Amino acid sequence: MGRTLHFTGLASALLLAGCQVVNTTSGGAVGVERKQYMFSMLSTQQVNQMYEASFQKTLAEASQKGVLDSNSAEAKRLNAIAQRLIAQAPVFRPDAAQWQWQVALIKSDELNASCGPGGKIIFYTGLIDRLQLTDDEIAAVMGHEIAHALREHSREAMSQAYGVDLAKQSASALLGLPAADMELADTAVQLGMTLPNSRANENEADLIGLELAARAGYNPNAALTLWQKMTQAGGSQPPQFLSTHPSPGNRTAALQSAIPKVMPLYEQAKGK
Repeated sequence: MGRTLHFTGLASALLLAGCQVVNTTSGGAVGVERKQYMFSMLSTQQVNQMYEASFQKTLAEASQKGVLDSNSAEAKRLNAIAQRLIAQAPVFRPDAAQWQWQVALIKSDELNASCGPGGKIIFYTGLIDRLQLTDDEIAAVMGHEIAHALREHSREAMSQAYGVDLAKQSASALLGLPAADMELADTAVQLGMTLPNSRANENEADLIGLELAARAGYNPNAALTLWQKMTQAGGSQPPQFLSTHPSPGNRTAALQSAIPKVMPLYEQAKGK
């Protein structure tokens, strides 16, 4: 166990050695202030370009299969919600006003949505139709996903993965770990380093997404009904310490605590 913990510390040390400390967004009314560690050799522009290629490939494949929905009433509805949320993104980071935002709706039963680096939004019709989402609930999902992009959680995860890879390459030589201990050490790194940060990222996305939706004039209470629907659709949940998402109870409690902070923003937006 001692050598495993030593390896985890080595991974952290190697990670920090090549990193710069940043805070990608302002804290907002919800107060997200966590400092982030990003590899200096992995720039925002590089990550955005890498994801742009993947995004365009996904759209091309969907188009070839005839499942890319661009003109339906549902697609127009989704785009209208997106534009209101995108207009609020510069509140958290001004450079988001220059991002090349795109919104795509794909016909699929999948309960999923994403916003990749640089503002590339994908929704699947299954999420909207199967859960019968209201506009406010769609805004809650989309705000959450946009928050991941604003906070550059993908770049942060890539930085962590690079640190883990460096540690794995160096551990055998530096510590003399046999193969069995290397496997145990790798598990320790994943649990002690990657997963807790992932849960922190999910919490941040919940909070920033809540504020984005409120600023755009969408009722923040919809985040509660959204995650209730998602939990019911998802069935049994894994233990929190092995999950990248907060437990339903913890997520609901955090959202309920934050809603009063953003409700005045919602009331102000609705009054315009």
